[in-house]
Parts: sequence; C-alpha cells; structure tokens
Amino acid sequence: MDKYKGLLLKNQLCFPTYAVANKIVRKYQPLLEKLNLTYTQYIVMMVMWEKRQAHEKELCEALRLNTNTLAPLLKRLKEKGFVQLEKDPKDKRNLIIALTQAGEQLKEKAVDIPPSIAEEFHLSEEEAVLLYKILYKILDH
Repeated sequence: MDKYKGLLLKNQLCFPTYAVANKIVRKYQPLLEKLNLTYTQYIVMMVMWEKRQAHEKELCEALRLNTNTLAPLLKRLKEKGFVQLEKDPKDKRNLIIALTQAGEQLKEKAVDIPPSIAEEFHLSEEEAVLLYKILYKILDH
C-alpha cells in the first residue's frame, strides 16, 4: 500500500490548490456579476486600471495567460466598452489595449471587492502574507 500512498487524494498538493482556487472564484462571482465581469475579465481590468495602456504581450505576461485565452477576453471587454483595441502603429502585429473612460469608472465600482473577499476567508494578515509568498514561489518556479 505504501507504493500507492502518493496517489491518495488526501496526499496531493494539487487537489486542495485546485479546490481553493475554485472556491475563491465562486466567492468573486456575485460581486463581479454586479460589474458585468467574469473573473478572468476582472483580472484583465485590474492590470488595465494599473497600467491604463498595455501591449497584448504585457497582459499575457502579467496574467500568465496565452494570447488564445486573452484574445476573447479583450474582445468581450471591448464590446462592453471598457477597453479599446488598436494595432501598434510601429508594428501592426502587436495590439495596444487602452482603458476607456467607462473602464476607468468601473474601477470605482470594484474598489470594495478585495476587502469583501478578504473577509470571506478569515485569514490573519500574517497567514495571508505567508500564503501569498508560497503561491508566488510556486508560480515563479
């Protein structure tokens, strides 16, 4: 039986990580519905609120998404009026994403989301910082 110990669900790091990620996204859903955003659209908007303008490649890197995943997100955000998409005049293969006024106004509506989510998980500040560090250690290696 020891040979198969590593195959037990309770011994897997991947399962609680997966389950927690799903739980977190589910907690965001009712808050984001009020903004007419999905979770992945929300993370795109967070980068846009910070940068105001970015190349598609920058967004892919920041969000750890590939262009095939990002492209439909950007299309939907454009349809909603939150971003503008333009070809880079210096290199037509590159796409420049710019925050619109409506996208900027959405930021004010989203400002209460992070503290609302933080309250949901009852982590101390120290626990939250430790978890953040561990997750990014995994992501970066």
